[in-house]
Amino acid sequence: MTASTLASASIWSDDLTHRPKPTGLSQWWTLTARVLKMMLFKGELLIAVIIPLIFTLSFYLPLKFVMSLGGIDYAQYVMPIIVLQSMGFTAMSTAQRSAAEAMTGLTARIQTMPVAPLAMIGARIVSGFVRSSVALGASIGYGYWIGFRFNDVAQGALFCAFALGVSIVLSLGADALGTLTKSPAAVSQAITLPYLILGMLSSGFTPVDRFPDWIEPFVRNQPITHFAYVLRDLAAGGVTAEVALPALLWLGALAAILVPLGLWAGTRRE
Repeated sequence: MTASTLASASIWSDDLTHRPKPTGLSQWWTLTARVLKMMLFKGELLIAVIIPLIFTLSFYLPLKFVMSLGGIDYAQYVMPIIVLQSMGFTAMSTAQRSAAEAMTGLTARIQTMPVAPLAMIGARIVSGFVRSSVALGASIGYGYWIGFRFNDVAQGALFCAFALGVSIVLSLGADALGTLTKSPAAVSQAITLPYLILGMLSSGFTPVDRFPDWIEPFVRNQPITHFAYVLRDLAAGGVTAEVALPALLWLGALAAILVPLGLWAGTRRE
């Protein structure tokens, strides 16, 4: 072996020894920055601002007059379901992204590399949280435009925290579904239809007692109804344990199922 070869081998060895070893945190941040840049350049954050506007106009304008005849301040009443629907569309976006990454092979490629198991799913969930925050801020802004108000600052903050908590739980479940199906189109249909049905058959748009008697028990006891109840009372500044407990139990039950499922699907190696 020549002296030059030995010198090259020594330099290569030193390079491997001193090469920086990225931590799981730095890997997560790199992947998160990648997703956030994609969201920015593809206009996803702009869409997150536009969708609540569409919901606000679509839900508030057609029903405002009818509901006002019953003495209901409809801006105050309908705002929770506008927020919840916006959070649901964030979850759908997360599902589409995880499905696209699985379909194109990016997920499998990352799994063959020394990347922290939670880095990739963490990046998608955090980027989804950013989108949810933008959508929530836009929803509240449009709500103020039509007459919605928070009567208490502290409970208004709890309103935002609860809405974002719902978004995170739904996003973890949606992320798992996208990863497992590997089909953006299929996962969109699988999430959108049930969520829209639950939204329509809830107290979000109209009081429960205005539904037919045969479906009223379902409307009264399903999760979206209880989420709308607690958000509506938080906005009014007077939520009670009787209202909050069913919503928290539903959210806890969903979290107990969807969070482990999301973590398993996001960290498993094929």
